[in-house]
Amino acid sequence: MNTNTATVETLNDLIGINNDRISGYEKALKDNKGKDADLRALFTHMIDESRTMRNTLGKEVQGLGGEMETGTTTGGKLYRAWMELKSVFGGHDRRAILSDCETEEDAAMRAYSQALQEEHLPAYLRELLTLQQSTLKTEHDKIKRMRDAQA
Repeated sequence: MNTNTATVETLNDLIGINNDRISGYEKALKDNKGKDADLRALFTHMIDESRTMRNTLGKEVQGLGGEMETGTTTGGKLYRAWMELKSVFGGHDRRAILSDCETEEDAAMRAYSQALQEEHLPAYLRELLTLQQSTLKTEHDKIKRMRDAQA
């Protein structure tokens, strides 16, 4: 596999992760149904942020001659299916919703860490991914603080 192909694949994996984040937060927004204005604002922000990150990565993929991923990851689909099953059997209180969001953010940060270990990434993309990973860490910590405040 040549360097461009490997780089496009790595970026598309991260695009899929951001698509997972969008789907996950859209589901959380739907499940919230207007109960908590602060959570609705958080989820809307996370959706917008994920779209921005995804689109930035997509431009890089296109610049490398590839096509931007439009779907979600298999792991993300399995995670959402589990979340839906979980919500059928047990309610979704505020703490549980935030805990689920933190789990989603943990997965996204792991994906970025793995991508940054790829040797084929050029320095400018490594810098972009590091910035996006920093944003994810900030948002993860915000969700964790909100969750911990529910104890």
